[in-house]
Formats: sequence, C-alpha cells, structure tokens
Amino acid sequence: MFLIVESGEASSFPTAFTLVYIVGFIAAVTIGSIAWYNSKRPPGWEDKERPDVVPKVDTDEVISAVEPPDVKTDA
Repeated sequence: MFLIVESGEASSFPTAFTLVYIVGFIAAVTIGSIAWYNSKRPPGWEDKERPDVVPKVDTDEVISAVEPPDVKTDA
C-alpha cells in the first residue's frame, strides 16, 4: 500500500506548466489567424473579408526587411 502524505508547501510546477501551455496555445492561434487571413485564400474563401482585429501584413515589406542589401565589393 502506498500512503499519500501531503506537505504544507505545494509544488507550483503543474500551475506553471499549465500556464505555459495556455499562453502558447493562445499565441499559436493568434499567429496562425494572422497568417491565415493574410495568405492566399483556398477555393471558396476568396471573397471573404478580413476581420478588423487581424492586421494586414505587406509581404513585399517583410521580404525586403529580411533580404540582405546588395553589397558590391572591389575584387
């Protein structure tokens, strides 16, 4: 037989662990929603409006911010 002994101090691991998963899930849904509404629409969704809460992402601006500038060297 096992005897369960409760101590006065409880571990905060399950609470912190659960909180991390909840925050991660909310972040994933938010980022996924932004990506979905700014992507090319699948068949049947082309004429749907973007919700007001989802920001418009300009892909040309994002790509130019990621690409390094052309650097010419004298070789």
